[in-house]
Amino acid sequence: MTRHTVALKRAYDPPSPEDGKRVLVDRLWPRGVSKAEAHIDLWLKDVAPSTDLRTWFAHDPAKWGEFERRYRAELAKNPALEELRELVATHSVTLVYGAKDTEHNQAVVLQRLLTA
Repeated sequence: MTRHTVALKRAYDPPSPEDGKRVLVDRLWPRGVSKAEAHIDLWLKDVAPSTDLRTWFAHDPAKWGEFERRYRAELAKNPALEELRELVATHSVTLVYGAKDTEHNQAVVLQRLLTA
């Protein structure tokens, strides 16, 4: 079975041909990025953290461990994760996100889940 890659990229970084399918994994569209320049193939809002979890986390690295635990619990019962798994089974995928912090965001958690 071919193993497809799951890469991460900020929405503010330019797309490249190596990205494969570009999937936006944010609930909100990234500020200041037009749909044309983003080159998003799929906007999977439902795989993003709940609004309550996102608001609680507020991209605070001190809350990272607890955020990851809570987000994984949300994903365990989220059908959007299965949709993403099916896409990764057939394509290389780049998970696109808007956060400034490249190490503490939902795309990092998703990448770990999809490549485990």
